[in-house]
Amino acid sequence: MSSNIPFLIKSIGSHNVFRPSLLFSFLSTCKQQQNLRGRITGKNMSHCYFSSTVAMWNWILIPAKSHGGHYEVVISLSEVEASDLEDDKLHDDVKAAEKHTALHSALSELAGDFDGESMLFLQRFFRTRVKPVVSTGSLKLDLALGIGGLPKGRIVEVYGQEGSGKTTLALNVIKEAQKLGGYCAYLDVENALDPLLLETVGVNTKSLLISQPNSAENLLSIVDTLTQSGAVDVIVIDSVAALIPQREITGAISDNIIETQSRIMTRALRKIHYSLCRSDTLIIFINQVRSNLRSRQEGLRVNEVTCGGNALPFYSAVRMRIARKGLLKTQEKVTGLGICVEVVKNKLAPAMKKAELEIEFGRGISRASEVLQLGCEHGVVLKEGNSYFIDGEVVNGKMQAETYLIQNTLICDKLVKTLRRHLFRIEQDSES
Repeated sequence: MSSNIPFLIKSIGSHNVFRPSLLFSFLSTCKQQQNLRGRITGKNMSHCYFSSTVAMWNWILIPAKSHGGHYEVVISLSEVEASDLEDDKLHDDVKAAEKHTALHSALSELAGDFDGESMLFLQRFFRTRVKPVVSTGSLKLDLALGIGGLPKGRIVEVYGQEGSGKTTLALNVIKEAQKLGGYCAYLDVENALDPLLLETVGVNTKSLLISQPNSAENLLSIVDTLTQSGAVDVIVIDSVAALIPQREITGAISDNIIETQSRIMTRALRKIHYSLCRSDTLIIFINQVRSNLRSRQEGLRVNEVTCGGNALPFYSAVRMRIARKGLLKTQEKVTGLGICVEVVKNKLAPAMKKAELEIEFGRGISRASEVLQLGCEHGVVLKEGNSYFIDGEVVNGKMQAETYLIQNTLICDKLVKTLRRHLFRIEQDSES
């Protein structure tokens, strides 16, 4: 019976560490006890080998590798008795059965001490923790997120400089959630929401809850109440930088207010995060960035820091940084904005991925250009020369093809659905 398992596993284990002074005595003892015929070579302890040609084993090799003044001994052999293997397997089976019994005994004891939601449910726990996602309205960004969108039941932070498209991205998420029949809320802390922007992006204002809280405490209380209700699919807070504590509102400008923005966020997010564990609400915090002045004084690269302290980055499952890349022009007329979205943090998929998007003024995220590009890459749209074959139609030129998709929304939606089936396994699993 051929195998490759450790020698003397019952007495010393498969890997052992010995001091240099004890290594030779250990090998000598092994020779005497096992009546092994062999020899020890190597005196500097960097390469020490013991070889033997006993009938029971074809060979035994003991390399001694230095580990900070100690030497790891690994013993291998080519043949062992089958009875020893059977005894070891029986011992492992008994040990596994004992662990299984002990686990269920512990769960039975915990059942009377905790509520059902605090209990451990093994496979059931992992099945119920799989959360659905809401598309961002951009196939490229959904692909960069790795799961097909933003996860429901989690906190997401979107931050960047002013005018970089943060609000437009959040409104596109609301639009996608409304397509699925969900209710959404927009908490306008900055009091800067333009109803015309909602219409151009495609948000249904009749089914959108809009509030303009007058303090940070009121806003965070609204968020917690809506989250606990479980009836709202997406909540957008615009923005964290504009949150003002109640004491700061009622007090004088010269007053030294102890109740800071970060302290309120820390207390509120602990409670909101607890409520999210029992809800499928997606909470999006829009945040601003500030320069790290200390780094500037030291002559280092100026780092960006977000407002509201460290609690929001900690509790966020996804963090996305948005930066402007340039302006989009058509015949020397500015028609949009190019942005780069970097997934800085992602607890559900690999992070540090980027997606370059185009935002068209009056339309929002340019979906047609993304569908055309990804469709050609994945064979959903065929391209020959300057011609595009889209759902049986032949369109000449890229601009004409994008215009065709914009005018024929049903065909564009069909292509998006096909691309999502190709790109994201998560939708295939949910549909099946």
